[in-house]
Amino acid sequence: MGIRIQKKTFSTESVILEMKDLNSSVGAIVTFTGFVRDFYDDKEEKKLEQLELEHYAGMTEKMLLKIELEANTRWILEDIQIIHRVGALLPGDPIVLVAVACKHRGDAFDACHFIIDYLKVEAPFWKKEKTNIGEYWVNDRKEDFLMKDRWGSVDSKKN
Repeated sequence: MGIRIQKKTFSTESVILEMKDLNSSVGAIVTFTGFVRDFYDDKEEKKLEQLELEHYAGMTEKMLLKIELEANTRWILEDIQIIHRVGALLPGDPIVLVAVACKHRGDAFDACHFIIDYLKVEAPFWKKEKTNIGEYWVNDRKEDFLMKDRWGSVDSKKN
């Protein structure tokens, strides 16, 4: 299991190979890799030039660990890797990786989906978009909360 907050980029392929090499009982690894988009809400006249990500050190890792632990109570998992980048990022840069290793694909898909849905709204990250028409802090999106809410409370068990 691993949580990393870092400025440097990451390789999804390297993470997958490492997870597989460390555990021969892994039958499936499901990943989600998020990338910085060059525009927001499909408004093509506003082009993203740079995204700045900030986090609350210590608190961010604590929340990601809580999400990871909850996933382990809901599903039988072999490994979880969460990598989230901070600092200045450009369009096309990878920003987040969630990788879930499991004996069977169903649990791996569900756990990966659960983790990214919770991470989007619960982990203390702040995004500042610098665009061709100005810069601003990104607000929470209602859709992200709806995605998270379908999983129920972090304190409930779904096995």
